[in-house]
Amino acid sequence: MNDTDTQAEIVAWFAANLPGTVLNSAVAFGEVTLEVAAADIVRVLTALRDNAEFKVLIDVCGVDWPAREKRFDVVYHLLSLVNNLRLRVKVRVGEGESVPSATGVFASADWYERETFDLYGVEFSGHPDLRRILTDYGFEGHPLRKDFPLTGRVEVRYDDDEKKVVYRPVELVQEYRDFDFESPWEGMLKAKE
Repeated sequence: MNDTDTQAEIVAWFAANLPGTVLNSAVAFGEVTLEVAAADIVRVLTALRDNAEFKVLIDVCGVDWPAREKRFDVVYHLLSLVNNLRLRVKVRVGEGESVPSATGVFASADWYERETFDLYGVEFSGHPDLRRILTDYGFEGHPLRKDFPLTGRVEVRYDDDEKKVVYRPVELVQEYRDFDFESPWEGMLKAKE
């Protein structure tokens, strides 16, 4: 069976069992990607787990598309050990919107959703403990957003003199580099007009 057959079977399964839930589908690098509406995500994940043998939630992550109206993708990676298949389910969500939590379907979604919230600012409604997991509780912003400053705002380090963790404004130890775009070692050559 090739990728096209796999995609056709999965999309046909959705058409028969959950009509109207798949907004878009594609196959890339041997994996099927389905796009569904945020309101349908819990129903889709439950059906995949209970009826299609996708029993393992591998990951939940975010993708930032700042130029798009619905800025973020929340991406769920699923695995079927029985069928040796991987499946990617994507949900588009705008800034300030929330996605229903998948913790009731997959317990492993708990920390993945917290990570997505922490790094991208995507809210998960119904999550039992939605708080930061990778950054400090007082951290401002969401570091994987494309509009987050590259140097950050403050640095956190342990101060031996004060014997505690301190916050200091970020200080760059080197100046910004000037790029010579004519050099093949610095970047691509500009197109001659």
